[in-house]
Amino acid sequence: MNPTRRTLLGTGAAFAAMGRRAFAAAQVSPIMDTLSRYMAGAADRPLPAPVAERTKQAVLDTLAAMISGSELPPGEIALKFARAYKGDAVATVVASDIVCGPLEAVLANGMLAHSDETDDSHPASLSHPGASAVPAALAACEKFGRDGNRFLRAVALGYDVGTRVTAMLGKQEYQADTHLGSHPIAGTFCAGAAAACAAGLNAQQMRWLLSYAAQQASGLASWQRDTQHIEKSFDFAGMPARNGMTAALLVEAGGTGVEDIFSGADNFLLAYRPMHDSAMLTDGLGVRYEVMRTDVKKWTVGSPIQAPLDALDNLLKKYRFEPAQVKSVSVRVGSKEADVVDNRDLPDISLQHMMAVMLIDKTASFKAAHDAARMKDPAVLKERAKVTLIRDDELEKLLPRRVAIVDVALTDGRVLSERVDTVRGTTGNPMTREEVIAKARDLIVPVLGAEKFQKLSDAVFGLEKMSNILDLRPLVQKV
Repeated sequence: MNPTRRTLLGTGAAFAAMGRRAFAAAQVSPIMDTLSRYMAGAADRPLPAPVAERTKQAVLDTLAAMISGSELPPGEIALKFARAYKGDAVATVVASDIVCGPLEAVLANGMLAHSDETDDSHPASLSHPGASAVPAALAACEKFGRDGNRFLRAVALGYDVGTRVTAMLGKQEYQADTHLGSHPIAGTFCAGAAAACAAGLNAQQMRWLLSYAAQQASGLASWQRDTQHIEKSFDFAGMPARNGMTAALLVEAGGTGVEDIFSGADNFLLAYRPMHDSAMLTDGLGVRYEVMRTDVKKWTVGSPIQAPLDALDNLLKKYRFEPAQVKSVSVRVGSKEADVVDNRDLPDISLQHMMAVMLIDKTASFKAAHDAARMKDPAVLKERAKVTLIRDDELEKLLPRRVAIVDVALTDGRVLSERVDTVRGTTGNPMTREEVIAKARDLIVPVLGAEKFQKLSDAVFGLEKMSNILDLRPLVQKV
């Protein structure tokens, strides 16, 4: 039979397709091969005991951020969105009675997690990994019926992948030079890796997943102009959580893609032009777990206020003085850090206000940090008038390590001084399990109650015994 034009074209197309596939397979770089194989093996790879413990702490801390965030404006918008666009009843929306589609759930839960400055942060990548990785792992594990061990491994993988991407790009310097937001780029890869682990994708599918995630990597540094924190919660966590989940679900449903988005024509590195070597994408995989390098906020306030509160807390515990005994308080922080928190209108990012609250309350609770009415309380204003913020160029040079020096002059003539070089909750001065639980209790009990909080805390620290992640649903929802 003589070949027709159609059969010749069909044969040619088939050979071209085969050639493209062969070329693509041959062009998988060592970095992509290592990364995709590591990601595919994460579902069955036990976490070292310290990493599993730290991942549980990250899960509880992020759930606490979600639950407390439900009563703040960004969280209220997120819940309203999820309720209006529910989809199928598959995935849990925390601090609500909503069960909806996984894409809607991760967007809402991501926004809940970053409704405030309460969630964890990863200084080496300028990202907030938990706010994307935990929502994605939760929704994907619910959809695919996974157990607590898979959930933990998915979360840990999310931290490992997403943070390496923006650490490679160049974090603060990269964001300043390109006007791109490092937080949403990292979050997209965090969520994609976490959801893919829950879905059980193989190495080739992980490569496609990374390509889908790269196509959706987005976000502008313009988030810094958002004064209501609503768009910021979407930029930092809601959007990237949804993007990563979309990538995982598309590939799990049969979607194919580019074999290596980090090499070849028009690849991610050519488009984004990282400041560092792409070898950072695989450096330390399986040895250095990024969840271990992630900071937890002891105080639910803006980051530049953390060290000053630590210092005043230390002084109060050492010397046990009362506000009436205080003549003045001087606070030294880096110059740019001071600009962020100098007499701001919002309580949780006003250094002078939060130092006054600490003097009176002997602590800085989530409730106090979000009590706008208290900014006009005469008792607080009296103590606030004693606080002087000093811009220190020498401390500025120590960034990204946030250092503070607090001097308290007492009416009896004594001057008490405390310098904090390593903020509590950072990797150099980590919080204990008990401290993480105490923070979570402060955030969760006002929303869900003490009994449910205790059950949730116990469940999180026993996740390896949970046969189905759906068992978490009644413990995180508000019905």
